[in-house]
Amino acid sequence: MKNRNLRSMLISVGVIVLALVIVLGGGYLVIQNLIHNGIVTENDVNSTVTLAGKYFIPLGVLIGLIILALIVFWNKSRKFNFWLKWESFIVFLVALILTLNTVVFGPMQALMNMNMIQINKVSAKTVQKGADLTEAIADEGTILLKNDGNFLPMKDIKKINVFGWASTQPLYGGTGSGQSNSADAVNIYDSLKQAGFQTNRDLNKFYTKYRADRPVVGMMEQDWTLPEPKASQYSNKLMQKAETFSDTALVVIGRSGGEGADLPKDMTNLPQGASYKGNKGDFKKGQSYLELSQSEKNMLNMVNKNFKNVVVLINSSNPMELGFLNEYSHIKGAIMMAGAGTRGFKALGKVLNGTVNPSGRTVDTYVYDLKKTPTYNNFGNFTYANQKGTAFVNYVEGIYTGYKFYETYYQGKDDQYQKAVQYPFGYGLSYTKFSQEMSDVKVDMQKDKVSFNVTVKNTGDVAGKDVVQAYFTAPYTNGGLEKSATNLLDFKKTKILKPGESQTLKFTANRSDFASYDESNGGAYVLDKGQYQIQIKNNAHDVLASKDFDVNDKVTYTGSNKRASDKVTATNRFQYAKGDITYLSRRDNFANYDEATKAPGKTNLAAKYQKDATTVTNRNYGKEPKATGKMPKQGQRGNLQLADLRGKSYDDPAWDKLLNQMTAKDMSNLIAYGGYQTYAINSVKKLGTYDFDGPAGYSSFFVTDLNTTAFPAEAMIAATFNTDLAKKMGELMGEQGREMGVYGWYGPAMNIHRSAFAGRNFEYYSEDPELSGKMAASAIAGAKSKGVYAYMKHFAMNDQETNRMVGLMTWSNEQAIREIYLKPFEMAVKDGGATAVMSSFNFIGNRWAGANKQLLQDVLRGEWGFRGLVETDYFSGGFMKSNPAIANGNDLMLSTTGTLGAKVDYTDNPTVVRQMRTASKNIMYTVVNSGAYKNIKNVKSVKRPYQKTITTYVVIALVVVAILQVLVVLLYRKRYANK
Repeated sequence: MKNRNLRSMLISVGVIVLALVIVLGGGYLVIQNLIHNGIVTENDVNSTVTLAGKYFIPLGVLIGLIILALIVFWNKSRKFNFWLKWESFIVFLVALILTLNTVVFGPMQALMNMNMIQINKVSAKTVQKGADLTEAIADEGTILLKNDGNFLPMKDIKKINVFGWASTQPLYGGTGSGQSNSADAVNIYDSLKQAGFQTNRDLNKFYTKYRADRPVVGMMEQDWTLPEPKASQYSNKLMQKAETFSDTALVVIGRSGGEGADLPKDMTNLPQGASYKGNKGDFKKGQSYLELSQSEKNMLNMVNKNFKNVVVLINSSNPMELGFLNEYSHIKGAIMMAGAGTRGFKALGKVLNGTVNPSGRTVDTYVYDLKKTPTYNNFGNFTYANQKGTAFVNYVEGIYTGYKFYETYYQGKDDQYQKAVQYPFGYGLSYTKFSQEMSDVKVDMQKDKVSFNVTVKNTGDVAGKDVVQAYFTAPYTNGGLEKSATNLLDFKKTKILKPGESQTLKFTANRSDFASYDESNGGAYVLDKGQYQIQIKNNAHDVLASKDFDVNDKVTYTGSNKRASDKVTATNRFQYAKGDITYLSRRDNFANYDEATKAPGKTNLAAKYQKDATTVTNRNYGKEPKATGKMPKQGQRGNLQLADLRGKSYDDPAWDKLLNQMTAKDMSNLIAYGGYQTYAINSVKKLGTYDFDGPAGYSSFFVTDLNTTAFPAEAMIAATFNTDLAKKMGELMGEQGREMGVYGWYGPAMNIHRSAFAGRNFEYYSEDPELSGKMAASAIAGAKSKGVYAYMKHFAMNDQETNRMVGLMTWSNEQAIREIYLKPFEMAVKDGGATAVMSSFNFIGNRWAGANKQLLQDVLRGEWGFRGLVETDYFSGGFMKSNPAIANGNDLMLSTTGTLGAKVDYTDNPTVVRQMRTASKNIMYTVVNSGAYKNIKNVKSVKRPYQKTITTYVVIALVVVAILQVLVVLLYRKRYANK
């Protein structure tokens, strides 16, 4: 009897334990799958377990008590044992159901929102529009670098040998948030076939047999292998057949990049965890990834030896060293294509056969030796000797980035310039010729405007488009305010001009556009007295026409005399970020070049910068602020809904009434759970919305079967020099988002190509802030017109991947910060109407960009007049804390798991509650004025469909338990009623 009782008791305990193991085991498998797919990190999991743990503690205690009761009271009567066994099991089931329900609708809700996401498919019509636009962008973004003897287009050549392993695995984009889905992409061979060319299939088979997949470069893995076969592996038979097939060869060279992976400057000394598995001897010490490997050189030697006509395709968004294009007599043409998206490579065949006349322009300066660029020694991995783990980077070049350095340093020294620069910024050839004539410059002092016209005429015999590039030169005094010798003022692209046809393009600029930022005397934009020159150039170097205008009196935009585009007068905000650094100066023709641009030696972080650094080692960082003022109203009853405020002014008093209905918990949830979404809040009937990556088209870790467009990389979009195409891209992002029900777009990205080695240059536009800003503003305006809010990113100075997530201290003078790195964002706000921002991981100086008052409050919201929300980059804890973020203008945490630090602390502090109200208002202001609330009048429920389903399942489960309870009672009565 005792054995039977013991066995029965053990079975009862076992059933409870088994049920718990099944639940926990299933949860563990789900979590491991999320980690494996890169959706969450182990840090996210640990934080979620910590947050959810408090809900499981009562369940654990209850289970313990049940087991204890079973052990202590089991030897009672059989009647009692029956009741104890079943009632314990039922209580356990009820507790388990309620606990899981609480966790799912509590700390796991944001993650559940994404894992249970239901997205509509994009219509076939809109998908086709995206494919057509991708092709159009590539048509205009393909750059003709070389065309000796007008070899191109190849009218009479129908057969091509395609060399280079990269031909079989071309780059459609990059990795990370800006990646492209290449599953159904048009490849190089497709493009050539569609253009009427035959290709050597034997060569194609040779390369695919050598390696079928492209090495992975990204956040999880860095394999920098260039899988180019050795020259000795090309058999005599293969080469003889190739020579018989055609005397023309297309050689494809590709270079990749990705999020979290800057390109190696020394292929023999790769970062920890990175690898190179190519041929032995491919690189010598000090050779970079942006040079040819020895295997590639050997292949080029072989091709040039055996084929009369050679064309080279450079498939890269990062400027390579391309001097080899000049070293081979048989290389008659060279074409540049950045990541081309799903349909972009169709342009290649059309350019080769002449169907498309190339009109793309370089977005960066191409130099012969990247080691001699002013940024080379100060880009990469640097850490402080006295602060282990604290990384830094010094922007020693100041305003002299890209062409701004070369056109200034080599001014008047053209022979030296030609030896240093191979292809200037804005360079690109055409199959026809154009002339550009410039009118006189008109200055309207009353409107503070400068205007002029440029007439473009096609003087050749082929139809095509041309780009007008307007630059300006401001008066410079040796040793005075730093100014580059030339600056892009504006650009426009013509329509397709037939031979003999002309088009006049009108240009208008504000006089303040010619001003420079002067950090002295508190800081201000300054328009110096003197003669200003506007130059129409073929690129940043070659002048076609120029006109002058005079500024008779110096203009300082200070006090009440602010720039017309500013809401608040610009003054010094970033002096703290200057650091103790020597900056490159134009004085005496860059006399301090060697001193300023040398690599940093052993460096200590000065105590004055440690003191107020926003790091986890600073005890004052993130502590509770002083409580001031009355506690704002919370949780008040009211009938106001967020929908009622659509179209209302940001300063409308109704916002305060709406916020009064929210509790501290409501606001904390809204702020903390911003990972790829904005949270639903029932008290104000705020609907939940979705936000998706990325700059080259919608992508998602959570939805793997999106049928959206993979657009070309931003580097190719910028190469079109056509803002209409950028705007159309934004409009298509808006249309596709609207059809899916996704109203937030994590893009466009607009950081600067500070270095050729930056891993994410593919998803940023250019080295030039004007080109970047115009393209970004156009894309944002396009998306906004369709109801999608675009998160311009990464704000700001996130110009390298190395150490970006570990508190990278980025040091720069304020003139460069404003004129180079903030300018694209400024244009996106003022000209594009941006209403959403993604702040960056890195620090500006010693202050995290995501909790930087000077950046997010004083400049963004103050000077520029931005109204909308600011969200962090992926929330990873550590120095990323919601309290200092919301205190300094960052409203939303990109967290799906309520990671520790994402939840707001000190919610009983009136100062913190006011900060929460401001953050909540900014989030809701952006959302309610988007397409998410178009035609929304009266919201009945904010529950997502899956939540209603889960609620139904919970109710069903409880009903089943209730039925079980009834059955237990009936069985009890049947067995023991007479006993």
